[in-house]
Amino acid sequence: MGNDVLYTALYLLLGVLDVLFVLGWRFRIVLPVFFCLWVGFIEANDMVGDQGDNMFRIALLLLFFADPAARWSLDARRRAKKGEWFAPGSQPALLGTVFHNLALVALTAQVCFVYASGALYKAGGAPWEEGYAVYNPLQTARFGTWPVLSDLVTTWGPMVVAATWGSIILQVAFPLMLLTRPTRLIGLVGILSFHIGIGVLMGLPWFSLTMIAIDSIFIRDRTWARLSSGTRRRWEQAQTAPPRPSGVEA
Repeated sequence: MGNDVLYTALYLLLGVLDVLFVLGWRFRIVLPVFFCLWVGFIEANDMVGDQGDNMFRIALLLLFFADPAARWSLDARRRAKKGEWFAPGSQPALLGTVFHNLALVALTAQVCFVYASGALYKAGGAPWEEGYAVYNPLQTARFGTWPVLSDLVTTWGPMVVAATWGSIILQVAFPLMLLTRPTRLIGLVGILSFHIGIGVLMGLPWFSLTMIAIDSIFIRDRTWARLSSGTRRRWEQAQTAPPRPSGVEA
């Protein structure tokens, strides 16, 4: 880290690997290199990190055993043209499916542990028990990044109490809300709003985006497929639609 040229080169390389990671290009090769380089940058100054970095690290470790590039990726497009690595139904393919599912189960358990333990830890503190815990961080220079917005949110006492107790109830109930579809929808909308509030009000966007990305594993495959087909259909309609007139004749 003392060499500015090398530091800049590695930083740019990490950015390139990040793009390849998102696009799913040669994922099995990119993932370990990206993981090692990213951890190196995080550990260079761990004082500027947050719990989102820890969750991201755990998720990346579990991705080593999963197959995230199986859909919506450049790897998936290449497989569609050249065929899968292993024949469907073969022992290696079945073993890969088992490891993939176990990785998702482990990530689900980790998320549930984080939310439930966080809620129980909060419930044992006086600020949370008395309903004013949300007020404290929003009135500090570190987390009150939008003073006007912080004052607006914390002006009304009942709103502060509702946000304080509501966050505890949402976190401790989230694992149970995943058991049925109606409650899962409520839980996902609630936890999404929870993280958006943290990202905007407390100035922690990367933590919030990390948790939102990890929570997206609870969205069913059919929902993603419906979203994909709907987006593709609208795109095709927009491409085939006749052009609108530029003006109106007198």
